[in-house]
Amino acid sequence: MGTQIVAVGDDVSRVAAAFRGAEMVFSRFDPASELSLLNDNLRRVARVSDSLAACLAAAADMRGRTNGLVDPAVGNAVAAWGYDRTIEKVRDRTRPVVPAGVGSWSIAGNEVRRRPGIRLDLGGIAKGWTADEMVTGGTADVVSAGGDVRSNRPETVVTIADPWGGVAAKVVLGIGGLATSSSSRRSWKVDGKHAHHIVDPRRMAPAISPALSATVTAATAVEAEAGAKAVLLHGDRGLAWAEQQDWLRAALVTWHDGSVYATTGWEMAA
Repeated sequence: MGTQIVAVGDDVSRVAAAFRGAEMVFSRFDPASELSLLNDNLRRVARVSDSLAACLAAAADMRGRTNGLVDPAVGNAVAAWGYDRTIEKVRDRTRPVVPAGVGSWSIAGNEVRRRPGIRLDLGGIAKGWTADEMVTGGTADVVSAGGDVRSNRPETVVTIADPWGGVAAKVVLGIGGLATSSSSRRSWKVDGKHAHHIVDPRRMAPAISPALSATVTAATAVEAEAGAKAVLLHGDRGLAWAEQQDWLRAALVTWHDGSVYATTGWEMAA
């Protein structure tokens, strides 16, 4: 999945195997993955496996809760802006030809309906969903998939890194999920200007925000992942939006100037 997986439990080898299996389902860089095959399928209706269907259902739920701000249907735009291969192979480029807007899609049971040509990018949602599956299924007590954390241990403490490798905060997560969304981790240049992998579906272009990173806690890693991305996309209104969401517990942002701001709801660790 292009990131580091950390697990705490009695048999972490099962977690490693599960994430290898998840990559075969969710990767958009592997042409043989189930998601790639779905994206290449031009039929309006396609049947998918239970795993892909469950992850897409979670993504559809997060799309609804964020009023469309977190939508996997931006896949074509993400690729057009340059993130069309694993991040270590991404190169600077000239301005792309970007699709006009997000296309419609839906999931019902194991059946996906979408406009032909739409490419879905599950990205962080797939990492969070897999971490949730590992913990709720009892395979591990704590899983961190590239910073998307799901914990079943009350004593779990997470250090939130800032975009420059420092520490923004050290918090008690306990039982629940935490995720960080950042525009600085996976970035390159387009026409000499900064570009990154977080595409704003309202503009079909990399998000423009005063926040470089956003961290959110919630009941699950999927909710935290979607919440963090939405906070980042909301920009200077991100924390106010987060405080209005009853499915989010707390949010924290680091701005371009290094300032750190947060909502209530955090328990800081010593």
